[in-house]
Amino acid sequence: MPIDAAKALAAEPRSGEITWDRKDVQLYHLGIGAGSPATDPDELRYTLESRLHVLPSFATVAGNGSPGVISGLSMPGVDVDLARVLHGGQSLTLHRPIPAEGTATATGRIAAVYDKGKAAVLVMRTEVADADGPLWTNDAQIFVRGEGGWGGDRGPSARLDPPTGDPDRTVERPIREDQALLYRLSGDWNPLHADPDFAKTAGFERPILHGLCTYGMTLKAVVDTLLGGDVTRVRSYATRFAGVVYPGETLRIRMWQGDSQVRVAVSAVERDDAPVLADTIVEHS
Repeated sequence: MPIDAAKALAAEPRSGEITWDRKDVQLYHLGIGAGSPATDPDELRYTLESRLHVLPSFATVAGNGSPGVISGLSMPGVDVDLARVLHGGQSLTLHRPIPAEGTATATGRIAAVYDKGKAAVLVMRTEVADADGPLWTNDAQIFVRGEGGWGGDRGPSARLDPPTGDPDRTVERPIREDQALLYRLSGDWNPLHADPDFAKTAGFERPILHGLCTYGMTLKAVVDTLLGGDVTRVRSYATRFAGVVYPGETLRIRMWQGDSQVRVAVSAVERDDAPVLADTIVEHS
């Protein structure tokens, strides 16, 4: 069996130093669509080094290393074909605001392995701390088609009851044709997002946008629309990737405001509001 759950869970955590600077943060922000209009003061806080604020979802690419999905596939006990892998979900917990420049230690391990019958789900946990203490914790849920069925723990259900009533705010965000090509410069080089032949092998008509790019675009929309542009108010952010997005499409982002959280649903406008992100919650102060 390509996934040895016991071996993966027992493997020693891997630690390494990561560094990032303002250029990395600016490139990430541009990759998720920041900077339009280019002279808008609200956009300049994402693009101009003298005013730079760090959107918390930058944590998924900080250090320009492999994202959780890719690093999880290189862990002991895991030997699977990249073409059968999908990013199932992502959660992020912020312990304090992310600085615009930094050096930290990232420690990664397989925190869980679930048997979903026709697929396996790996949870790759990455904990990041600098000299002043913990910064953030990332969990990437890795969905591997065709690797379930060994009788293991099915794990918890990620499905939530949908939000009720009309959304408090709805915004639309266009995706450029070249957006995946720009976003991948932040460290996710999976050919699924650039190579038409690889995309077809993986079962898609053409390259798809990174799920984490949609993840970042959605958090930016929530911060800008409901949190007054204050990135430091975000405490945690979790989502389930419910469908693909193709460059050139438009995201419709619906938001329901609670006391200390925002529920979000994201769909693709051009495909009759096909679901893209579901079970999405932004916890905030």
